Amino acid sequence: MVLGAGTVVVGAAVPSLVSCGLSPDADLVYRTLVTFGAGCAVELARGLGLPRRRVLDALDELADRNAASLAPAARPETAVWRAHPPATVVPALRHSRARPQARASAAPSRPDRVLPELVSLALGEGLRHLPTRAAARTRMAELVGMTRCEHLAMNPEPAFEPQATQSAAPLDRILLSRGVRMRVLGVHPADLDPLAPHGRRPPEKMPDYRRMPAVPMKLIVVDRTVALFPVDPGDFGRGYLEVAQRPVVDALVSLFERNWDVASTPPAERGLPPLSPREWALVSLLAAGHTDESAARHLQVSSRSVTNILRALMDRLGVQNRFQLGLVLGALYAVRPPYSTAPTTTEGKETR
Repeated sequence: MVLGAGTVVVGAAVPSLVSCGLSPDADLVYRTLVTFGAGCAVELARGLGLPRRRVLDALDELADRNAASLAPAARPETAVWRAHPPATVVPALRHSRARPQARASAAPSRPDRVLPELVSLALGEGLRHLPTRAAARTRMAELVGMTRCEHLAMNPEPAFEPQATQSAAPLDRILLSRGVRMRVLGVHPADLDPLAPHGRRPPEKMPDYRRMPAVPMKLIVVDRTVALFPVDPGDFGRGYLEVAQRPVVDALVSLFERNWDVASTPPAERGLPPLSPREWALVSLLAAGHTDESAARHLQVSSRSVTNILRALMDRLGVQNRFQLGLVLGALYAVRPPYSTAPTTTEGKETR
C-alpha cells in the first residue's frame, strides 16, 4: 500500500477507536489499513507523513488489542500488516472497555491469548524494550523488510545458538538479494562462513566479514537509523533495547566503524588464499595441542598426509617452517588460541 503525494486520508466509515480506548495514532493507522488495504510500516509512515516510530507503536497497540496483525502469508522482507474487520474489532473493543474488571480478571485464566515473548515496551521517544530473544528475532524480521541500504552487525559470541543461526541465513539472503550492503564483525575466522553449517552455500552472496579477538558488544544497526543491542551483555535472554534516537545510533555506528577499520580482513582480501576445510581442521587440531599422529587419527588420514597438507600450506603462504606458519596464521586470526576455546572466569563470574 502506497499513498500518493498529497493524499488526504478521510478514513473508513467506522466508529472512532479513540472512544474505545485506543490512541489517535492507532485510530489513524487502523482506518488507513481498512481504507487502503494491507501495507508495511514504512509505507504507512511515508503515506501518513508520520515518524516511523509512531507508526510502529500504533501497530503494536493495534496488535495488542487484536485489531491488526501481520498477514499470515507475509514474508519477512515485506512485513505486511492487515486490519481485522471493523465488524468484529469495534464490538470487541467496546466490550473490553465497558468491562475492564472482567477483562483484567479473565486474563490469567486465558494465558493462550497473551504472547509475552512478542510484547514490547515503549520507554519513550525512540526507545523500546524487546523483552526476549524471540521478540528481538521477530522485530529483526520486520526491520529486514524496511532495510534499503546497509546492515551492520557485531557478534561477540564464539558460538551461535541454533535458533539464531537458522533464522539468520534466510534473512541475510533476503538483504543480499536486494543489494543491501552487509558488514559483520565477529570473533570467527574471517575466511570461513559461520553460517555455512546452517544452509548458506557457495556461490551464494555473503556479507563482508572481518574478525577481532574480541568485539565490544552485540550490535545490529539498520540503515544507520535503528540499533538493537542486548539489555544485559552477559545474558541475551533478558532481551534487547531498540534505539532510534539519532545521536545514540550515530555513536554506535562510529563504534562499529572504528573497530571495523582495525579488524583483520579475510586472507583473500590480502591477496592470500583462504584455508580449505581440511587445512582449517588440521591447523585447529594442532593449535589445540594435537600431535601429527593424533590429528591424523581425527582426520582419518595418514601421518604422511598431515605432513603433505602442512607443506603445501607453507608453500602457499611463503614460509619455511612450522614456527613461521604459526606466526602467519596467528597474524591472520586464522586459528583461535587454545585458551580462548572456553570462557574465562573472574571472581567466579563468567565473562564473554
